[in-house]
Amino acid sequence: MLGFLKEPVVVTAEINVNLVALTVMGLISRLWGLCYPRAVVFDEVYYGQFVSLYMKRIFFVDDSGPPFGHMLLALGGYLGGFDGNFLWNRIGAEYSMNVPVWSLRLLPALAGALCVPLAYQILVELHFSHCAALGAALLILLENSLITQSRFMLLESILIFFILLAVLSYLKFYNLQKHSAFSGSWWFWLLLTGVACSCAVGVKYMGLFTYMLLLTTAGLHFWHMIGDQNLSNVSLLCHFLARGLALIIIPMGLYLSFFYVHLALLYRSGPHDQIMTSAFQASLEGGLARITQGQPLEVAYGSQITLRNVLGKPVQCWLHSHTNTYPIRYENGRGSSHQQQVTCYPFKDVNNWWIVKDPGMQQLVVSNPPRPVRHGHIVQLVHGITTRYLNTHDVAAPLSPHSQEVSCYIDYNISMPAQNLWRVEIVNRESDTDVWKTILSEVRFVHVNTSAVLKASGFICLGASLPEWGYRQLEVVGEKLSKGYHQSMVWNVEEHRYGKSQEQKEREVELHSPTQMDISKNLSFMAKFTELQWKILTLKNEDTEHKYSSSALDWITMDTNIAYWLHPTSGAQIHLLGNVATWASANAAALVYLCLSLWYLLRRRRKIYDIPEDAWQLWMSAGGICAGGWAVNYLPFFLMEKTLFLYHYLPAVTFQILLIPVVLQHLGDHLCRSVLLRSMLSALTVAWLSSVCFVYCTFSPLSYGQPALSPTELRALRWKDTWNILIRKQ
Repeated sequence: MLGFLKEPVVVTAEINVNLVALTVMGLISRLWGLCYPRAVVFDEVYYGQFVSLYMKRIFFVDDSGPPFGHMLLALGGYLGGFDGNFLWNRIGAEYSMNVPVWSLRLLPALAGALCVPLAYQILVELHFSHCAALGAALLILLENSLITQSRFMLLESILIFFILLAVLSYLKFYNLQKHSAFSGSWWFWLLLTGVACSCAVGVKYMGLFTYMLLLTTAGLHFWHMIGDQNLSNVSLLCHFLARGLALIIIPMGLYLSFFYVHLALLYRSGPHDQIMTSAFQASLEGGLARITQGQPLEVAYGSQITLRNVLGKPVQCWLHSHTNTYPIRYENGRGSSHQQQVTCYPFKDVNNWWIVKDPGMQQLVVSNPPRPVRHGHIVQLVHGITTRYLNTHDVAAPLSPHSQEVSCYIDYNISMPAQNLWRVEIVNRESDTDVWKTILSEVRFVHVNTSAVLKASGFICLGASLPEWGYRQLEVVGEKLSKGYHQSMVWNVEEHRYGKSQEQKEREVELHSPTQMDISKNLSFMAKFTELQWKILTLKNEDTEHKYSSSALDWITMDTNIAYWLHPTSGAQIHLLGNVATWASANAAALVYLCLSLWYLLRRRRKIYDIPEDAWQLWMSAGGICAGGWAVNYLPFFLMEKTLFLYHYLPAVTFQILLIPVVLQHLGDHLCRSVLLRSMLSALTVAWLSSVCFVYCTFSPLSYGQPALSPTELRALRWKDTWNILIRKQ
């Protein structure tokens, strides 16, 4: 029974020394002196704020992308014991002792280091030689821009890691397809492809470019499988379902999970939640939830309410009125009704309160039992403080002459009758009998007489406001062309109480007091996710010209750089600059690949085959990944209307660098057919690699920030006039 103990237990393992050595060198290059400088470096001032908010569980919205990358940076802070207490207000600020700099920078550095062995493995899986794979890894290892970007609390290195991991996983899965379909390793690499793609997209939406490339590649491979007569229909269906599960369903589920964790962690109200809807704000601890806790759910006749415009851009605002009237004539000579002004006011104020009145009754209190207002009901809105009725008529609005003026009606006895009846339309209703609900219902107010819709003016979107006579508040109009739907036409009840006082003085006291009744309005996760995702996609900060912004054309020739950090006293500084030799070679490799591919295609069209079929398939598949990866990660930036920086090019240039050994091996194997030509190519390759090492060493002081260089040495590094190397005046 115990006979197996008579023999020793032997474990054998294969160790790829190249891979181990590359990993160690990658770790050394990225982790060396990671705490230097102990100061805020470039966009650390931006991402650090989000890390602090994670530590304090305060909700925020970042319009630059999904939350997974931010959570990874926050994980580094959490592991280092960061309490979130640091003022991220300027680049170069010294970190206090409570900030775990090494932990915060660790994950980006590890991701950058692991890109080196990933590059090696990708070339091996593309069926290129280990020598070519080693060259690709060395180029990534010695790329100054990737080193700089990896050593700080930034997201690009993490993005590139997941992109390369997705590519490697798919190649390993594809190479197992013929002989080990549906095996454990086949499933592992297929699932890891989907997971890595989802993580890449979760870090930055730039990850979508590579995800789409891999989906397209997988689609083409499956299309070829359909033509394989050796595969049965059942087998094809299983392959299709497996790819759909691993490459679409699981990534979508994982993407949702990023937001689930994000929302679970950030449960406290903060400055960013004001751009969210009232329902979202009320689901957060503190803030609006503290104000609205205990409100009645159903709006009834006699309810006292505040109405928030759903658009929320450029600022949130509430329907508002005050005793001042519109001027008799505007500056341009147009006349007004001279009635009480109605505006959209971006602050909470007692003049934001309105009373929902039944047109057929005089009372301004809620009856017992309350009579709820439903979709389609006709109401009057009475301003709580001035008791005047919300009104609109065929008079041009002050800033929008094509729209109707909205006012609170004053009877001047001048044959201008009140037109104060409004129909309540619940936009997000489930049925035509839905009750108007606090926070949850999004409603339009349609004027009965003119069919105009109560709307926050289009000038609000442009940030325009009324003149001094309107206290610089925002315009509200009656929009005549109401066929289309726009959020500026939609309102929701934010604060709500059941009115109890019929007398005006008692009612004013009531309006000044806080609300205190109970309501349960927790949003589902999907409702929160949908709203947050929409905000991320649509909320755009005003793009302003930055000192180091650049165009996509500047990146190819590296005519631009970014100064990340400058020592306050010495000449030590850190710049985002690529390895000039590598970038020039990558451009040349892309050009050679394009020209050779066109040449081969034309020749093959004429039935002339310059290279064997297997070499042609290898050439095209490698180009599809490397050249295709460069194209999909670079060309979309020409269509983007946003402020661009050199670091946006790093995923694209990573793929372009992988193309260099592909082209070199192809030249050596198929075009340099004599011993002399191959010897010359080898000698040129060694000389070129030496130049790459030389450029890396020359610019490493600008990549690592040390040692400090003298003004003369810094001037010598300004290889291009467009580079902004910082030189202190003596």
